Amino acid sequence: MLLSAAIVAFATAARVHALWPLPRSLSEGTTALRLAPAFHITLAPSVHGAPADLYEAILRTETQLWTDDLGRLVIGRGAGDVSAFEAAAHLSELTLELDAGSTVLSITEEAQKPIEQRNEAYTLSVPSNGSAATITASSTLGLFRGLTTFGQLWYEYEGTVYAVNTPVEIEDSPAYPYRGLLLDTARNYFAVSDILHTIDAASMVKINEFHWHVVDSQSFPLEVPGYTELAAYGAYSPQMVYTPSDVETIISYAGARGIDVLVEIDTPGHTAAFADAHPDFVACNQARPWADFAAEPPAGQLRLANDTVKEYVAGLFSAIAEMFPSSMVSTGGDEVNTNCYDQDPETQALLNATGLTLESVYDDFTAATHGALVAAGKTPAVWEEMVLDWNLTSLSNETIVLVWISSDDVKAVADKGFRVIHAASNYFYLDCGAGGWVGDYPAGNSWCDPFKTWQYSYTFDPLANLTADQYSLILGGQHNLWTEQSSPSNLDPIVWPRAASSAEVFWSGAGGNVTSALPRLHDVSFRMQQRGIHTIPLQPYWCAIRPDECDLNW
Repeated sequence: MLLSAAIVAFATAARVHALWPLPRSLSEGTTALRLAPAFHITLAPSVHGAPADLYEAILRTETQLWTDDLGRLVIGRGAGDVSAFEAAAHLSELTLELDAGSTVLSITEEAQKPIEQRNEAYTLSVPSNGSAATITASSTLGLFRGLTTFGQLWYEYEGTVYAVNTPVEIEDSPAYPYRGLLLDTARNYFAVSDILHTIDAASMVKINEFHWHVVDSQSFPLEVPGYTELAAYGAYSPQMVYTPSDVETIISYAGARGIDVLVEIDTPGHTAAFADAHPDFVACNQARPWADFAAEPPAGQLRLANDTVKEYVAGLFSAIAEMFPSSMVSTGGDEVNTNCYDQDPETQALLNATGLTLESVYDDFTAATHGALVAAGKTPAVWEEMVLDWNLTSLSNETIVLVWISSDDVKAVADKGFRVIHAASNYFYLDCGAGGWVGDYPAGNSWCDPFKTWQYSYTFDPLANLTADQYSLILGGQHNLWTEQSSPSNLDPIVWPRAASSAEVFWSGAGGNVTSALPRLHDVSFRMQQRGIHTIPLQPYWCAIRPDECDLNW
């Protein structure tokens, strides 16, 4: 009687699969399957001349299968599965194969292609009888995504590694080509190891873009060849910098995990740190009260009417383009404070002498900076104000626009024909709800209250308010961590597992069910913890091992 009850419980729980993001097409059974002690991953002849980063991904996967040691999130953490898996077949082999005619490139090369050219599709087949499993794709990047999914199938109980839901048949590809995470490393400094750690976590949920907001008014930690004085004077300390070698390490590490690095050098606002090396380049430098001149302290914006400044910044972007292989570079463009220029004698003298307007010199400045990027083969990305608040004729329709102020602004950007990345503060800002950080203001709250729960961001519809002919303008979206109140000490729990919610929205598409997603997100979170990522609890442990029992109307 007890054995029968255990089998029924196993069969019921097995239907709560743990894949994240949810594959586009999934068929799964209720048969247990064990991983054989001699399990190995092989390459089919179609993967001729396999790149080093694919071999490294295979080794990581084989290692993680045996070291994750994740007990299934049910009462007993897998004890009730023993009767089902103790006589189950053993899986000894997983074969990776490429479709006929596929070109074999590295995972890194595939990940760094222009976003519309990336191919992340794969199929995964895991029979229940122990015969070889297979992952098939048209690119090594697709094979890598399949490996990520394969690794999520397995649990451990008292030395046995097993799956509960075979046979498994998956056909998968992303709904949107861009699935990102922004990290601001200028407000507070994050060591290279912290960034690599975050990239590891992002790769677990198929995020494919690390948006690196590397500099801002508070600090300029990026050492750029030919422009090293910016970091020498603008970094918090000589130890708090990112050298060209550091940048190469981050780019290489991310690429091998299927992630491109989109760097952002925000201009012409958020540039007070330039003044540490070039005080004559910056208007309203350290002006007070700072709130009259900037969104946050310290005040300071590039003198965009000055030709010397314009040429310098264009050259800086040319150097940045050489450092970063991504097809995209962000020039920022948010929160430009016009009062700063109105109160700057040099800017006003230049405008009066030439008869030009602030908007026209901003247009010229953008033409120079974006022209430098385009000449280097890059596509510029900007924040929404450059499209909605300024009439800049220099903005090509190839420009990618990140919408951050509100998701309500997406329609206006799309109406102008620009491609969009969703990054709206009302859904995807991870720093919201932490209270105000400005001093001498006890009543202050964070400007974007309330806290954005994973459930709320999971309900986001990327196509809301758009017409059918505008759907193709949506490239995807990202969560964002601005770090006024974050550092390595709270990086993991403020990001994970919440950022996984947008990863699924932009991989699987909108319309996911929050109730059925919760047990899967618990699983992701606990697996991250097993890999050293300190995720925040979603619920009490009692709830985590009792799927659905803490739902409001259970």
